[in-house]
Amino acid sequence: MASGVTVADACKKVYEEIKKDKKHRYVVFHIKDEKQIDIEVIGERNSTYDLFLEDLQKAGPQECRYGLFDFEYTHQCQGTSESSKKQKLFLLCWCPDTAKVKKKMVYSSSYDALKKSLVGVHKAFQATDHSEASQEVIEEKLSPPTDSKNIST
Repeated sequence: MASGVTVADACKKVYEEIKKDKKHRYVVFHIKDEKQIDIEVIGERNSTYDLFLEDLQKAGPQECRYGLFDFEYTHQCQGTSESSKKQKLFLLCWCPDTAKVKKKMVYSSSYDALKKSLVGVHKAFQATDHSEASQEVIEEKLSPPTDSKNIST
């Protein structure tokens, strides 16, 4: 916790509600008064990824946020015709290029404190614009690598 920002107990509680109880689809966190990471928005279980991105960015183009999303996708294992449903929790640090430098620094330096308090998150990403946080990009990052890619020598 190099920034001195702490994580509110409510953050850990809602994380467990997403991870174990599957009560919510996502949660958006913000740093309150430059002292504590707290909950800003909780997404209902039937919420979409687009709604998550909307909530993540609704504070404005100069605001950073953290988002935790319970991502569900279909994956087809190589060599099989069957696809299986997968679920992975990921944490996203949203720091748009348009945010002020000080704000980006506080969010970046506090990110580790949040990651450490949310044990069991599959992956953690940082995004500075919509293309880095798109559903396609996140799904690609969460999916296991396949050997079927053409490699030229």
